[in-house]
Parts: sequence; C-alpha cells; structure tokens
Amino acid sequence: MKSSWKKWMKDYSLFLLVVVFLISIWEWIVRKGFIPSFILPSPTAIWKSLLDNQELLLEVHLPATLIEVLIGFGLSVIGGILLGVAMHFSRSLEKVLYPFLVISQTIPLIALSPIFIMWFGYSIWSKIAVIILTAFFPIVISTYDGLKLGGAEYRELLLTMGANRWDLFKKIQVPMALPSFLSGLKMSVVYCVVGATIGEWLGASEGLGYFSRRMSGNLQADAVFAAIFLLSLLGIMLFLLIGLLEKQLLKNKW
Repeated sequence: MKSSWKKWMKDYSLFLLVVVFLISIWEWIVRKGFIPSFILPSPTAIWKSLLDNQELLLEVHLPATLIEVLIGFGLSVIGGILLGVAMHFSRSLEKVLYPFLVISQTIPLIALSPIFIMWFGYSIWSKIAVIILTAFFPIVISTYDGLKLGGAEYRELLLTMGANRWDLFKKIQVPMALPSFLSGLKMSVVYCVVGATIGEWLGASEGLGYFSRRMSGNLQADAVFAAIFLLSLLGIMLFLLIGLLEKQLLKNKW
C-alpha cells in the first residue's frame, strides 16, 4: 500500500504542482481585482461557501444527485450490455438499432429534458431518463465493438476443438471485450453526472444541479462553484472506482 502511494505521488507530482500553481494564480487574480468576484470567486471564497453550506450540500443535495447517478448508471449498464450482446449475435438487429443509437446522440439533451418532465413530472425518473440517454450510448457501443474483437487465432483453435458459438463467446469474445467495455463504463459514469446536472437544472427540488441553478439566480457565484466542485469530485471518484474495477478484472482475466 505504501509503495503504491509513493508510485502514485511520483507519477502525478507534476500534475499536483500545476494544480497548486493554477489555484494560486487564480486566487491572486481575484484578490487583486482583475476579475470581479461575482463573476469568478476566489478558491478561498468557494471553500468558505462549501463550509457554510456543507450541511445542505452534503446531507441533501449530494445524496440526491448520487442516487440519480447510481440508478441511471445501473440501468444504463444492464440495458447497454443486453443490447450490445443482442446486436453482436443478430446482424439484422444491429442494422436496425445502430442508426437509432447514433440518432439518439444527435438530439440536444436540453431539448429533450422538458419532454421527460412532461412524461415523468418532476420526479426522480425525469432525471434518470436524461442520465440513461446520456450514458447508454458509450456502454452499448463499447460492448458491441469489444465483442467484435475476438481474436481469429483463438477462434480457429477452439473451433478445431469442437467449440460452439456459446463457447467462443464465453471463452474468447467476453474476455477480449473487457478492456473496451470497461473504457465505455468509465466514460459513461462521468456522463451520468453531466446528465443528472442537466436534468436537475431544468426541473428538480433537490440535487447539486438544482442548488447551483438556485444560487446562480441569487448571483451567489461562490455557492455555484462550490456545487460545481462537488459535481466534479463526484465524477472523479466514480471514474476512479471504475478504474479500480478495471484493474481487478483485467488482472484476474489475463
């Protein structure tokens, strides 16, 4: 554990130095009055706002957003895997559904969110619908593309040993699809945070997106940035969790 921490510090020490430098410059620019604080608050003002609103942010709004993200991500993973596998096994299904998947990503979420609110009201499901539309595509495509990578050499070897299509799928295609699939998961979980924020901006009574919209209307830029900081931190933590899962699965499979 200690060696892993040292390695991490060695690998990312330059990044941390750059972050500290940028925050210091940011603080100096705002304190000197080059940028008004109501447009860009200083890092210390953002931190103070985070502490002042910690009970509301950490006990009400952050859990609400996290629940939306986890439900939306879970449903996206289940549906994405099933659809990706179905498209892999059925060429006709792939020809029918692939264009619809692409089309779904060309429609601006900001235009669809009011429709979801009309259908589901201001309940959690309108936000989850936005999240699924955002996160579904990377999982389907990464699953489908990963399954197509099955090594021809291994495939021929197993066929000569009497393997059927299910054996090929289980022993070759699934293990070889894991890197692509897990990359799609990492993209998707970050998109979930974005989708939840958009859904909350357009219609919610709680959540970090709702809090930032309300603070923006009150011209409290420091509180808006405090919510943005938590959203960014949430996305980073979820991304790192998928990264740990990726490392464990690939280590076990290979």
